[in-house]
Amino acid sequence: MAAKATLHCLTGCAIGEILGMVIGTALAWHNAPTMVLAIALAFVFGYSFTLYSVRKAGLGWKAAIKVALVADTVSIAVMEAVDNGIIALVPGAMDAHLSEGLFWYALLGGFAVAFVVTTPVNKWMIGRGKGHAVVHALH
Repeated sequence: MAAKATLHCLTGCAIGEILGMVIGTALAWHNAPTMVLAIALAFVFGYSFTLYSVRKAGLGWKAAIKVALVADTVSIAVMEAVDNGIIALVPGAMDAHLSEGLFWYALLGGFAVAFVVTTPVNKWMIGRGKGHAVVHALH
């Protein structure tokens, strides 16, 4: 269940982050505002996947938003910290363009490491009835 929850968050994070990088690059923004946009969109897309599933299960908007915030905030935050930390540490990755392999290798490598680091966090939370345990109780 923890790996599935982490993959769920990773999917939203990846969509948001890549979209943020594409938008920031297309608008010729510097690194900092592009990363802020990418991280914000990672949270938006991560939360939206949970919102969709719990709304489909019958929760109202207020309850669904609360569940998404409780279920995903820690997972997405850890994932984003690890992923963006990896990207920042890879020499040249912050200045690489979308058309360069270095950008994609750093990003995908960051996602892979973030998955490995975040899965035990989700397992710990699920074991205590928190995080995605709350979402799965609604299915």
